[in-house]
Amino acid sequence: MININVEICTYITKEWLHPWLKEGKSQNAFAMLHNIDESTVRKIKNIREYRIPVETLKRICEARGITLSDFFKKIGG
Repeated sequence: MININVEICTYITKEWLHPWLKEGKSQNAFAMLHNIDESTVRKIKNIREYRIPVETLKRICEARGITLSDFFKKIGG
């Protein structure tokens, strides 16, 4: 069974952060748009088992226009 923290961070990194960076946008801009600190973006991207707080995940989801429920459907499906 995969660690849920790894699954969450992997999804955010692969599906949202990497495409963002490939467009030439900065990690800091990603953080600002998603109402989180840039250091949090680094943790999501680099720390294998970063335990992302629910509040942080909720901010990211709200900035992307999805609910937490929708997010978990994406990573669970």
